[in-house]
Amino acid sequence: MRFLRDLTFIDEEGGRQVEQEIFDAVFAMIDDAERFILLDMFLYNDFQGAQAEQTRTLCGQLTDRLIARREARPGIEIHVITDPINTVYGGMSSPHLSRLTAAGIPVTLTDLSRLRDSNPIYSAAWRLFARPFGNRPGDLAPNPFGEGRVSIRSYFSLLNFKANHRKLIVTDGPRGLVGLVTSANPHDGSSAHQNVALQFTGLAAADLLEAERAVLEFSGAPKISFEPSLPAASESGLRVKIISEKQIEKEAISMLELSGGRRDSEGATIELVMFYLSDRHIVEALRSAAKRGASVRIILDPNKDAFGHEKNGIPNRQVAAELHDVPGIEIRWADTHGEQCHSKMLLVRERGGLSKLLLGSANFTRRNLHDLNLELNALASGPSDEKLFQRAHEYFEQIWHNENQRSFTVAYDAYRDDSRLRYWRYRVMEATGLSTF
Repeated sequence: MRFLRDLTFIDEEGGRQVEQEIFDAVFAMIDDAERFILLDMFLYNDFQGAQAEQTRTLCGQLTDRLIARREARPGIEIHVITDPINTVYGGMSSPHLSRLTAAGIPVTLTDLSRLRDSNPIYSAAWRLFARPFGNRPGDLAPNPFGEGRVSIRSYFSLLNFKANHRKLIVTDGPRGLVGLVTSANPHDGSSAHQNVALQFTGLAAADLLEAERAVLEFSGAPKISFEPSLPAASESGLRVKIISEKQIEKEAISMLELSGGRRDSEGATIELVMFYLSDRHIVEALRSAAKRGASVRIILDPNKDAFGHEKNGIPNRQVAAELHDVPGIEIRWADTHGEQCHSKMLLVRERGGLSKLLLGSANFTRRNLHDLNLELNALASGPSDEKLFQRAHEYFEQIWHNENQRSFTVAYDAYRDDSRLRYWRYRVMEATGLSTF
């Protein structure tokens, strides 16, 4: 198993710098693939939003890599799964997805109608008055995500707040099946975001493949014909488990409970880096862990940057205000400058020498954790002295302490928000689904 991270920071001269590992690993997996590639990515487009991000043309690079592998190995089986957001829900065509299809690579747009409604107040009307009419490319409205124009009906679908939010790849190459689960998207406008990933081989990679078969099946896509040779169980002390949707919340709470007792909590450390933190069960579990004696440190995105637009800080600043005064909990903010701290990582190191690392696509929100979006995370566990957990901890320490004179984070007071009005606005949005988080 390998822990991977994309870093974005401000250097001594005040300039923004990036160090990226995740898509380098993705591209290497594609180049090494011999018989099979499956990719499921939420954002697969070159939309830039109100402010262009010039860090990396990830979408085009990924498209070129997949087509080149198809040309080099014509018999390879490739599946690309993504979300309808990349065609603005049918309101415009995607040149990148069209290129893949023309090269003989099947592209599956997830059938979001099979998912539960996350915005029930709106969804009833949408199902009756918008969904039956479908959608097609149009030019009556501006593209809400970038250049171009789309149909009005695209906005009706957008407000339904459904998504296949997964971000993963599984390939078959010289080492057998290799899986990678991440918080990163092949999206040009997101190319400077801070992200994390876990890469692994073995039985968990086969489980990752099985998790994706269901998405292809309920979306009416071609079935996977590739049958992997299952490896023997690992003899190392490391284990990785593939979990999705509601199970992510259950596992996260179990990690935070630290076997449920004060004796196990004292001396334990909890390190959380999260783009969105709003789920009430997780918030209460963090509070309880600190009260039992665990050391809790949290790094949050300030929720101010969104592709050239400035946001109001909901929900992270409201949740931070709730947790900041709890003894044992410390909070810092990502020092963002246009990009986002998009990582979704929970690292728990227990007193007895066992560590658990949870990361992937899921924010800690109702929409991501309550069987609404499609989400997928990987949970690794094993001895704390394993390199995997050491590297994840080093990543957290580096950004918490702003090591090597690089600015990754700022103190809590930099984005403190004690407004009770905005706090209750967050609570209503979280409870009703009237939110994009």
